[in-house]
Amino acid sequence: MTTTISGSNGIVFPDLTSMQTGQQAVKAWVNFNGTGVVAIRAGYNVASITDNGTGNYTVNFTTAMTDVNYSFTFGGKITSGSGVSKGIIGQWLADPTTSALQIASFADNFAAFADNGIVNVTISR
Repeated sequence: MTTTISGSNGIVFPDLTSMQTGQQAVKAWVNFNGTGVVAIRAGYNVASITDNGTGNYTVNFTTAMTDVNYSFTFGGKITSGSGVSKGIIGQWLADPTTSALQIASFADNFAAFADNGIVNVTISR
């Protein structure tokens, strides 16, 4: 549901009531170090991060999602010994579950997984 504000522009805003009650809201987010010892820098509803190998991470939720039909976005910064610093290009590796999401990041040429100095993940539903 949306609420329309009358005026010359006909601006439409989302129904803020449903967003405040937890519908259509961010259900989890995390900012973590993706190189060396993986560690959460800040987050909400994320219990831990599992480092599955180079550029391969699992985000483990504190409170499970209601189902697997959530949406996620993630990004970060690739850091490499060669001095190349590119944006993160990634995908999910396994079907999402209600308790975790596994993601991977690649270098810009897609030739191999790449660790990221900082990784940001947001889960919405």
